[in-house]
Amino acid sequence: MAVLLGPVLIAGASRAQDKPTELEEVVVEGRALSEVVRQFVDEVIAAPLDRGPARWTRRICVGVVNLRPEAAQVIADRVGMLAAETGLPVGEPGCHPNILVMATDDGSALARAMVASNPRIFRPGYAGATLGSAALERFRSTSDAIRWWHVSVPISNDHNEIAVRLPGQQPPLFNQDASRLTTRIRNDLAGVFIVLDINRAAGLSFQQIGDYIGMIALAQINPEADTRGNETILNLFEQGRTVDAATDWDYSFLASLYAAELNQRRANAQSGEITSIMQRDRTAASDNAPPEEAKED
Repeated sequence: MAVLLGPVLIAGASRAQDKPTELEEVVVEGRALSEVVRQFVDEVIAAPLDRGPARWTRRICVGVVNLRPEAAQVIADRVGMLAAETGLPVGEPGCHPNILVMATDDGSALARAMVASNPRIFRPGYAGATLGSAALERFRSTSDAIRWWHVSVPISNDHNEIAVRLPGQQPPLFNQDASRLTTRIRNDLAGVFIVLDINRAAGLSFQQIGDYIGMIALAQINPEADTRGNETILNLFEQGRTVDAATDWDYSFLASLYAAELNQRRANAQSGEITSIMQRDRTAASDNAPPEEAKED
């Protein structure tokens, strides 16, 4: 929304001036909440081609390796806290991890070794599993302090079975169609691999790291998203950041992702459903916020 504040006329400071000075038109830019939310959702969600955003539909289990037990527990607890807010069940200690966090002093070396030793895990060989070769190369070579790789799988809502042909197996026989606008197929997160480069994350607390990892573990977050205009933990590594923990904005996004029905056939319609829910939540939060004077008291 553009608000025009001009032309503005200011009387001359000198009595010798015969007429006022006319300043150039000033434009103040503002954005409606709906636009801010839509842009954020579109920016951060990174789903495979022609697939809607995936999410967890079963218990999550966080494994953290190569850190002291107390540090690892902090990270696991923070991820579990975010998961619990979305209604997801969290596994007990000793469960088999489907969210694996690996700490190292050389993130690229570890990522390359992981992919080389387990190529089928990172590229399962069925449609819609990952973001593809270019994204995998970024995972291997980026200099980011934290890098991640999501693996998802299409699931039939009717049968709760894999709804895509797996390598070496026959294609599923059940009807996958619902209508021109809706689908019976959902996308489930199957696993997330996260590499934490300790050297590049120096100066951050494990609580901060845990909140950041929680966001990227529970949603298919775009590692190249520009979120500098939002109050989100995803800005943790931005210079001059003002956010050091998961925010109301982050909780709202995750809650909206997990509350959305996501049965629309088109992927952008699914993102639109998330946007609508988040917009209503943020509008309600703004309407119920105490006045600024009351906050200062």
